Amino acid sequence: MNIQIFGSSKSFDSKKAERWFKERRIKYQYIDLPSKGLSPREYQSVKQKVGFEALIDPKSRAYEALYMAYITPQAQEETLLEHPELFRAPIVRNGREATVGYCPEIWATWE
Repeated sequence: MNIQIFGSSKSFDSKKAERWFKERRIKYQYIDLPSKGLSPREYQSVKQKVGFEALIDPKSRAYEALYMAYITPQAQEETLLEHPELFRAPIVRNGREATVGYCPEIWATWE
């Protein structure tokens, strides 16, 4: 298993995800989503699994500040890659598998 957690230090779900993997002694790599973001390839892989809408956090401050609700889907994708604070956290990857949010019932099937 090669677990990656793309999370935010301000996200309670990211902390819960880390705790879930720690309690089960599953090694993972933590990536700070607001500072590092996702590479375009990682983004495409995750988007293919969960869909574009699941990746955007409409409750984030940046969502309204960047007028995400009013721009075209193509522009939304470009903006999302430029501003990683728009991603919903945590994004958890295991190879080609991916989840967005706190999903222990899915992670348990990865073991």
